[in-house]
Amino acid sequence: MKTSRFSEEQVVGILAEADRGERTIGDVCRAHGISEATFYSWRKRFRGMGVEEVREYRQLKQENARLKKMVADRDLEIEAMREVIRKKL
Repeated sequence: MKTSRFSEEQVVGILAEADRGERTIGDVCRAHGISEATFYSWRKRFRGMGVEEVREYRQLKQENARLKKMVADRDLEIEAMREVIRKKL
């Protein structure tokens, strides 16, 4: 997956800048070198979140990925044990 040039904290800052209403969304996007489509997808994903909430969100995503990997590994071990038992019988 392609990594973003901007951290989540920077994205929240860009969204907050646009929400202040000092400049149009198009101007904010041009200033930061992003497309309006990117801006709207970020807004859909991070709307109403502060920097601390984004950090917590990132940590939860990492924890969830780690747990999913553990479950997948456990499932592989169980399947391997079942194969060994079938071959013994």
